[in-house]
Amino acid sequence: MGEQKGNVEAIFLARSVGVLPHEVSSVVAHAGRGLEGDRYFNDPEACDITLIESEALEKLQSEHGVALRPGESRRQVHVRHVHLADFIGRRFRVGEVECEGEEHCEPCQHLVGLLGTQWALKGLLHTGLRAKIVQGGTIRTGDPVELSPAALKARAMMRREPARCGISAWR
Repeated sequence: MGEQKGNVEAIFLARSVGVLPHEVSSVVAHAGRGLEGDRYFNDPEACDITLIESEALEKLQSEHGVALRPGESRRQVHVRHVHLADFIGRRFRVGEVECEGEEHCEPCQHLVGLLGTQWALKGLLHTGLRAKIVQGGTIRTGDPVELSPAALKARAMMRREPARCGISAWR
């Protein structure tokens, strides 16, 4: 499998809980604090950043007829051409920002209530990611999303065959 490289398709922030997130073209991210202007900025109980695969939102509409308005997924950063589950436990970059994937960010009951259907839960399972921000910076629409150089190096080391040894390396 080749290395994943995707891009930021959209960024959504909500100023307060219960408000539909609005789209922005860029956002400043702070390590351990989150995204400036978002409802969870500086909230020690919240994760720093949430991401979702744009393809999953499109599939939800095409296969289940459930169309979400922009921002209605309640995830802050929409990405394309990456499988976010592969980033769990690994460092990755979103534009200038370095993150570490923590866990799946599953669809919430709030979303089900908004849509009035359980298909949102089934159709979006395992397509979101919660992450911590390790190094801050700015995220812009169109920015690349990819494993960090350190994560790529570690992955390459694990793939390498051991020298002068009859034992197969993990692949």
